[in-house]
Amino acid sequence: MLRIAIQKSGRLSEESLNLIRECGISFVNSSLKLKTECTNFPLEILFLRDDDIPGYVADGVADIGIVGQNVLVEEGKEELTVEKLGFSKCRLSLAVPKSDEYTSIHDLNGKNIATSYPNLLKAFLDAQGVQAQIHTISGSVEIAPSIGLAEAICDIVSSGSTLISNGLKEVERVFKSEAVLIASPELSPEKRGVLEKLLFRIQAVQRARKAKYILLNSPDDKIEEISRLLPSIKAPTVLPLAEEGWSSLHSVVNEDDFWEIIEKIKAAGAQGILVVPIEKMII
Repeated sequence: MLRIAIQKSGRLSEESLNLIRECGISFVNSSLKLKTECTNFPLEILFLRDDDIPGYVADGVADIGIVGQNVLVEEGKEELTVEKLGFSKCRLSLAVPKSDEYTSIHDLNGKNIATSYPNLLKAFLDAQGVQAQIHTISGSVEIAPSIGLAEAICDIVSSGSTLISNGLKEVERVFKSEAVLIASPELSPEKRGVLEKLLFRIQAVQRARKAKYILLNSPDDKIEEISRLLPSIKAPTVLPLAEEGWSSLHSVVNEDDFWEIIEKIKAAGAQGILVVPIEKMII
């Protein structure tokens, strides 16, 4: 049985549980329970504070965990990373009051900065040659300038709405973060085997999230030209249609390139283009 630690509440918790479900793993979740056992996969889920997860995994209390990259790096445990997961993306940023004039990072020389991430902030300031006083606080970092504790803050930003509502503006990006899967370096061969099976499922889900399945109709004399424009795992699937002189082409397109490719194949003669989401993608 593999033990996975995830955040007990919040956005990261929800997205972590969704990933486990997308991997075809079933479990009963309750806000009153601190652990639950999966019914169709040898996995037990522990619900913990996100700050505690790297330590529990490093100590072998949990075998694996899902945690924000920012928490992992702040605690100096980057070596536990197994896989970047591509969700819960955010950034650690410096912010100052909206009314303050800000020209560069050197404006913070000699200033007080409040943060919950002193190690990441110090590394950033040192790299920029800035000397500032770092005040470590947990929670409600945004209030620090308005109560006179600090002239600036360094905190996690997703949409930026929390900064705006507290009269602050983002001025520097310190660190980009996303959810990562981490693992204990002391896993037994049996548990490592279970982890490999879980990773196989996670990677299939991740590939599917980044891709679209497209179907289109093409004149037979345009198949070669359109096929050259279509990326695919090996080659586009070509099937004859009932109408003579026409065929159906099926392929997989990376979402980042989707609209550019669609424009090109339409200009080349493609018609009746259908776009279908992919649930899993195994190569």
